[in-house]
Amino acid sequence: MMLEKKTTEFLEVLSSAEPVPGGGGASAAVGAFASALGMMVANLTVGKKKYADVEEEIIDIRGQLEVLREELVTLTDKDAEAFEPLSRAYGLPKETQEQKEEKERVMEKALYEASIVPLQIMRTVSKVIGLLKILGEKGSRIAVSDVGVAVLFARAALEGASLNIYINTRLMKDREQAEKLNRESDELIQEARTLQEEIYAGVLAKIR
Repeated sequence: MMLEKKTTEFLEVLSSAEPVPGGGGASAAVGAFASALGMMVANLTVGKKKYADVEEEIIDIRGQLEVLREELVTLTDKDAEAFEPLSRAYGLPKETQEQKEEKERVMEKALYEASIVPLQIMRTVSKVIGLLKILGEKGSRIAVSDVGVAVLFARAALEGASLNIYINTRLMKDREQAEKLNRESDELIQEARTLQEEIYAGVLAKIR
């Protein structure tokens, strides 16, 4: 798995001319960092007398964030796996009509599959943002700035993943399918922006 590498090794591969990891994998990785920061805030809250009344809820949130973090780690690899068939499809011959039709068929399938993983990243990160809202309201005040950092990471991850959908859907021949993917992406972005801005404003109000 890519994120089993040292961070410096992952960055080396990311900065190379290798096609993967790319923007999608990096978005998933940033989303995993957002989840991890949320877990840190939860861990700094649990066990403190001041937050005893919300401890059970925070423990539950910590568990959910751990699951989401691992999903995003897995999606870092899945994004790379989904890109490989698309990369091969671009290189298919198109000399004859039969070859052109076959390339178009393979491309359409590969474009769809390369869009689904970024959409999964977006869905997963959206859940992270929802949990960060609760941590911003009920988590340890000494770590509230980390909630702010986490939600900024999460928004970057979500919107970054969306770009990997749009670049693929614009080439899809099945416009109904393409627009369906675009619509869900648009909706997730709009919901996330509204919530992220609310969370961030709440963090600033507590630390300034």
